[in-house]
Amino acid sequence: MANITLFAQVISHLPKENIRKIIKSSGSDKHCKGYNTWSQFVSMIFSQFSGCDSVRDISNGLKSATGNLNHLGINRAPSKSTVAYQNANRDSSVFRGIFYSLFQYFGQQALWQRRKFRFKMPIKLLDSTLVSLTLSIYDWAHYTTTKGAVKMHTLLDYDSLLPEFVNITDGKTTDNKAAFDIELHPYSIVVADRGYCDYSLLNNWDSSNVFFVVRHKDNIRYKAIEELPLPEKHAQNVLIDEIIEFELSAAKSKYPKRLRRIAVWNDEHGFEIELLTNNFTLAASSIAALYKARWNIEIFFRNLKQLLRIKSFIGTSRNAVETQIWTAMTTMLILTWLKHIARYKWALANLVVTLRLNTFTKIDLQKWLDQPFTPPPETIEND
Repeated sequence: MANITLFAQVISHLPKENIRKIIKSSGSDKHCKGYNTWSQFVSMIFSQFSGCDSVRDISNGLKSATGNLNHLGINRAPSKSTVAYQNANRDSSVFRGIFYSLFQYFGQQALWQRRKFRFKMPIKLLDSTLVSLTLSIYDWAHYTTTKGAVKMHTLLDYDSLLPEFVNITDGKTTDNKAAFDIELHPYSIVVADRGYCDYSLLNNWDSSNVFFVVRHKDNIRYKAIEELPLPEKHAQNVLIDEIIEFELSAAKSKYPKRLRRIAVWNDEHGFEIELLTNNFTLAASSIAALYKARWNIEIFFRNLKQLLRIKSFIGTSRNAVETQIWTAMTTMLILTWLKHIARYKWALANLVVTLRLNTFTKIDLQKWLDQPFTPPPETIEND
């Protein structure tokens, strides 16, 4: 039996020295009295682990852990007004910095294994998700005349299924415009839906030696240059594999080079998917499989919204909303890492719910991850 709670053991696995450096460089603890950045960070992670719906829940939940707070590096439980004030006023960029630092840390600690694809080029999945907000309360979150929203433009690493870049904007920012701010490394492959089929964007990626696989729009105007042979035995769902170039001068001025167009039949939903890519070496079946892998980012968004507190917010300012989003993303990163190191085959939803029920249970974390439902040994009573 462990002497500290499961939650405290999870927090103990975080690289505190790295986090302290980020906090120090940000200056977020300047003129701080009591409730410092680390305390706020732990409080917000706790709110995600325990499913808190309000600042009152966070305050009362941490007060119930009296005697265990020192293991979290917190002197005392904050009041609800303190949590609300710091969420609104302490710059959320420090929590963004902590997230990226932890992404690098856990990416080095865990040996993520690539599924399905044998080639070594990094695969990145690009998409965005909309988080609806009430415009009368969140008047800064512009979307439509009657609705408010924020958008999370996310680049997901295929190997770890973790976001390596997130850009939070208001709901009016289009996907293709926001994608220009996302840095992609040369000779990686980015996979995206038709919202990113912007010819200027594709040309920007191609000029940076980035390969792309995108679903093209229905109104594309092109001429076929060469028809490539289709697979004879495998991948019978590949209908077309051809080299094309744009016909219209406006499109050709934005993307003057040739492209590869692949049409694939989707048996599950019974319709044709048409793709554009600047990769001429991979098999058409691999290109089709890459686009199918894009579904992983949809699963990531679903898990984020269903399992963590990302659809309702405990603060109304932009800073408070972004603070909650960044700490939710950090929580998802930690949960994914715990799932990865566990011997037990956890479903992420089961892991979240079971952790939520055992937040302050004192049991060895690794043993619990490996054998969560093993009953305790029977005690033998002496006659």
